[in-house]
Amino acid sequence: MKRTAVINVVGLTSGLIGDRTPNIQAFVERTQLNKVKPAFPAVTCTAQSDMLTGKPPAQHGAVANGWYNRDYSEVHFWKQSNHIVQGPKLWDELKQQDPNFTCAKLFWWYNMYSSADYSITPRPMYPADGSKVFDVYSHPMGMKEEIKAELGDFPFHTFWGPKAGIECSKWIAESAKWVETKHQPTLNLIYLPHLDYNLQRLGPDDLAIGKDLRKIDRVVGDLIQFFEAKDIQVVLLSEYGITAVDRPVHINRVLRQKGWITIKEELGLEQLDYGASQAFAVADHQVAHVYVKDRDLLPSVKESLEHIEGVERVLDYEGKRELGINHERAGDLIVISDHHSWFTYYYWMDDAVAPDFARCVDIHRKPGYDPVELFVDPDIQAKALKIGWILLKKKLGFRTLLDVIPLDASLVKGSHGRIPEDEDDWPVFIADGLESHPASSTDVYQSLHSLVSGSSLN
Repeated sequence: MKRTAVINVVGLTSGLIGDRTPNIQAFVERTQLNKVKPAFPAVTCTAQSDMLTGKPPAQHGAVANGWYNRDYSEVHFWKQSNHIVQGPKLWDELKQQDPNFTCAKLFWWYNMYSSADYSITPRPMYPADGSKVFDVYSHPMGMKEEIKAELGDFPFHTFWGPKAGIECSKWIAESAKWVETKHQPTLNLIYLPHLDYNLQRLGPDDLAIGKDLRKIDRVVGDLIQFFEAKDIQVVLLSEYGITAVDRPVHINRVLRQKGWITIKEELGLEQLDYGASQAFAVADHQVAHVYVKDRDLLPSVKESLEHIEGVERVLDYEGKRELGINHERAGDLIVISDHHSWFTYYYWMDDAVAPDFARCVDIHRKPGYDPVELFVDPDIQAKALKIGWILLKKKLGFRTLLDVIPLDASLVKGSHGRIPEDEDDWPVFIADGLESHPASSTDVYQSLHSLVSGSSLN
């Protein structure tokens, strides 16, 4: 087995590598860069599951970052148990070949209760008083206290939300070095999310992205130097590319206007009643899973979806089978946006009755992914003062909402999920010593297996 560090630089594409990323560019020049056809949908949970199982979502079941659980009549987003991903993982296969093989999984998703030897993942605590305490979860259990004693607390507020930035990627990089020093895993899987933030906030064409590229390049360059000094081979890869968008599509509002969505009023605000609705969408970037209660409605729902401006294609069962996503968790219909659009989860027609969680960073309660959580509402006067006052009340034990997120989806300038036409917007796999190069996200499994084991699965 060849000890290997896999650095997942989220959002990295060949089009972003160059003068603004000198360390990554130097690594490319002495290795091999491969453009990889992304997973469908090209989102975190699906892409990582493709790469770590070698199977499409029709087999591993991670059809998006979240989906509707028909048994519970609930939408489940950003769940963390590795048992969700069906089938053996890369580290299981390698451990069968060599009982001494070990794997560290640092901030890759579905990180809890896996068979990896070492893992760290963000995991807040929710005490009974309704508060939220930011923390991480680790395996072995005591490892989080050891690493926090040396590196300090994980900067959770920089992992997602309006303050998302480079600090969390720096901490994750230091944690990878810490795990290497303490445990010397055979395979070290490292997730660096920094580019994900401003590529969505500002769009990939904004000149300010150069600052983000230079920041992550320094972190990646330091990791490359650290691992190569220990004769550990390095692989750089990414999950998807982020492209420019300028049109949010409110797919649930269209379904509501058709009379297919049921709304219940709670404390004067509107909640989407999934179990009572005839059809609703779970939006995830540029892809939406639409769940239809009565199969007789499918043709009508499909036709309505196809006429929405910004929708490029609606997949029925045959379309899902063609793209390898015909799993029971998938929507009855799957909607794909055009290249400059993306889907919101919004279902209310009047912002005055939007649910309380809409204006908060609340990734589990919303029936879809919400990139607007990266912004502070520009209409708030004295933003720092308001946020400071809210945080002080929380610290004093008062129940209050950190309701500072806007409801203006037009703020978002970058998205992903569909497969871009331009291969320069595809994710990358950068490594040396490969006999064959990955052509798709599922091929990454074979490439990583070959690099670590020194042998092919075939």
